[in-house]
Amino acid sequence: MLWTLLLALILLLLLQAQLLVCLHELRASLTSVTSATPSGTSNASTLQRLPGAIIIGVRKGGTRALLEMLNLHPDVEVAKTEIHYFNLDENFRKGLDWYRAQMPITLPGQLTVEKTPGYFTAPAAPRRIWATNPAVKLLLIVRDPAERLVSDYTQVLHNRIQQNKPYQPLEEMLVSQGHINTKYKALQRSFYYQHLARWLELFPREQIHIVDGEALIQNPFPELQKAEKFLELPPRIKPDNFYFNVTKGFYCMLSAGHDKCLDESKGRPHAPLSNEAFQKLCRYLRVPNQIFFKMVGQRFDWC
Repeated sequence: MLWTLLLALILLLLLQAQLLVCLHELRASLTSVTSATPSGTSNASTLQRLPGAIIIGVRKGGTRALLEMLNLHPDVEVAKTEIHYFNLDENFRKGLDWYRAQMPITLPGQLTVEKTPGYFTAPAAPRRIWATNPAVKLLLIVRDPAERLVSDYTQVLHNRIQQNKPYQPLEEMLVSQGHINTKYKALQRSFYYQHLARWLELFPREQIHIVDGEALIQNPFPELQKAEKFLELPPRIKPDNFYFNVTKGFYCMLSAGHDKCLDESKGRPHAPLSNEAFQKLCRYLRVPNQIFFKMVGQRFDWC
């Protein structure tokens, strides 16, 4: 009986020792697999990161086109929708973790870019962005502010027609008793110098890159070269990434054998506005435009 108990105890000890050996080998195996996993696919390196660059505006200035073209770069990942974190109080109250969760997953060395054109004219946005990341790079794409206003109205008009809502003709909103209606919100968005002044109170001029919206549409590659340099990205975007689509009337993008054009809302015909009213608008905007040119150290061929 005693010998049977001793034998059972010996067998139990042997089984325990074997189990410890197996556990040790299992741990070693898991460690080996983890260390062999490429850094680009490990959970520790694929993260949702806060943006290193933000396209802050202007509304109807070509922000979507700029974002999609920057996304051609292999080191750039973009947020697919406008986040409106820094300009809408209800989103800002959700906190930084919510904002980060809206970002794409990136690898180390990749740049996250988001665009929300509403930031440019939102009084609270510059300080909120600066408090979040004072080193963030800002891109501002601008176009002729008179043309921008008409495009702004055209988008609102299209939305109201789709929703079967009443609308007021552009000329009635823009001109009142023979004078430009300075209370019209679309006009106020075209006072670029007023909005830029708030950003320059916090960010140095060299941290804000101005993109020529008309030039981007007419010949995208030179503007993308400038943007790559500003963002400190290696030059990867090439002239053959773009081709002119005769049917659509603007450039489309080509990457890895796949082409992509902006949606049908881009290039939409403008709402009607008499030449007299348009020229009155151009004359009214000349002084604000000159102030903007001096602020950015750059001139544009606007009306």
